[in-house]
Amino acid sequence: MRITFIGGGNMANALIGGLVRQGFDPPGIRVVEPMEENRERLASGLGVTCFAQADGTTLDCDVMVLAVKPQQMREALAPLAGQLKKQLVVSIAAGTRMADISRWLGGHRRLVRTMPNTPALIGAGITGLYADPSVDAGGRGQAERILGAVGKTLWIGDERLMDAVTAVSGSGPAYVFYFIEALRDAGRELGFDEAQARLLAIETVVGAAALAAGSEEDVAVLRQRVTSKGGTTEAALNSLNADQVKAAFVRAIRAANDRGRELGEQLGQD
Repeated sequence: MRITFIGGGNMANALIGGLVRQGFDPPGIRVVEPMEENRERLASGLGVTCFAQADGTTLDCDVMVLAVKPQQMREALAPLAGQLKKQLVVSIAAGTRMADISRWLGGHRRLVRTMPNTPALIGAGITGLYADPSVDAGGRGQAERILGAVGKTLWIGDERLMDAVTAVSGSGPAYVFYFIEALRDAGRELGFDEAQARLLAIETVVGAAALAAGSEEDVAVLRQRVTSKGGTTEAALNSLNADQVKAAFVRAIRAANDRGRELGEQLGQD
């Protein structure tokens, strides 16, 4: 499988690094990246071949990964319009709809839209994927191998749900960091210093997430097991429920979903 990345930023670097760690041959990867500093980093650090702009060599690939920012996508694809043949095109750009990518590529339809999240940078991501009906099992397998190099994958059957993937897992790390901030700040308020409060907050979240990931039971059951009647945890949860924190989180994620849909419509405007 020969892969060309359009864009050589952090997520492209993570994907390429993941592929190389899994045994993928670096010479089989090409990167189109306008910034010289990024090209030098990728070439020296991962052994891939980099180009300042797309040409016939970069088009000679089996899979093209679009790893540019959503607002730069149309400009980045302009030189490629009408140039692709049977290549599978995999987009990792948030909010950029398949119909728009296809139009900017001159009608190319062999597309997979994906939404990884930032833990992919350490190989612990989760990526939602949606494939155009024209993509066969082989193409889906290629996309899954690339995104699976940085974490788990989940296929979505309806492209409209990709905005929800963005809202839940794409933006999700920020919600977790927000909660860690709250735990840390509470710890400091209760008398711990910065380092102590940070350690307690982070390791609590890491441990609880690992416990949930390793259990077949629903997280609600795990929560109930930690909550003794009349105890400290119940007091905290009663306070959270009184403030409708869970409902507020659901509203926030709905807001992210709605904003993702709006951005997709804006990005696709001619």
